[in-house]
Amino acid sequence: WQCCNALTISLYNLNMFNLFNRKRSGSPGDHYFPITTDIHSHILPGIDDGAPDIEASIILIKGLMKFGIKKSVATPHIISDMYRNNAQTIAAALSILKKELVKQKLKFEVSAAAEYMMDAYFFELLQQKKPLLTIKDKIVLTEFSYATMPSSPEKMSFAIITEGYSPILAHPERYPYYYNDFKAFHRLADLGFLLQVNLLSLTGYYGKEAVKAAIYMLKNGLVSYLGTDMHHERHLDAFNDAFQKDVFRKYLEGKEWNVL
Repeated sequence: WQCCNALTISLYNLNMFNLFNRKRSGSPGDHYFPITTDIHSHILPGIDDGAPDIEASIILIKGLMKFGIKKSVATPHIISDMYRNNAQTIAAALSILKKELVKQKLKFEVSAAAEYMMDAYFFELLQQKKPLLTIKDKIVLTEFSYATMPSSPEKMSFAIITEGYSPILAHPERYPYYYNDFKAFHRLADLGFLLQVNLLSLTGYYGKEAVKAAIYMLKNGLVSYLGTDMHHERHLDAFNDAFQKDVFRKYLEGKEWNVL
């Protein structure tokens, strides 16, 4: 009896040890993460408000890999009065990152597009028929200003679609001018914008109003894509906390996301 009791105790302790280690490890098999391809991130080194250098880029990528993400489309900002990136600056940063991934033997696929602020410069590019940097094929990631509601989103979408592009609108749940008018999200979708929600919006990272807006869009079938919008280690820490607590399963499980 003593032998069996000792064996039972040992097995119990072993199971508890394994359970504790699984919870601490945060491996993809333990918790749910809704995407394996991230279409919105700022992981390229030194060209916008994302990773400031290659060391930071690698830290962020290792964090993404921990959640089960296998591929990222890096989308550095292109903003006329702040980040005037172009195909050359983005390709140069992407090359540096790819070489470092090979050097460190990290099996992570990375490509690059851009996150275009829909400002005067962006529409100049369209008017001049300059090729835009796309997520895939003719799908382009765009954003509105946080400070000012766009006066004519229908003209914006028309200009983009007329040039043969399909616009993804980044994080509409973070634009405060829509917090009193969730019906605006339906209108944006009707205008041809593919709506992309930031995953951290569901955690409260950007505030309670962003949570409400994100949940509304999800419940009404308005969300086409999800993204991390990863910029820095504070985002990584917030994701790790959400991952450990299984925050995303409630709203996102049951659908295949970011199918390109």
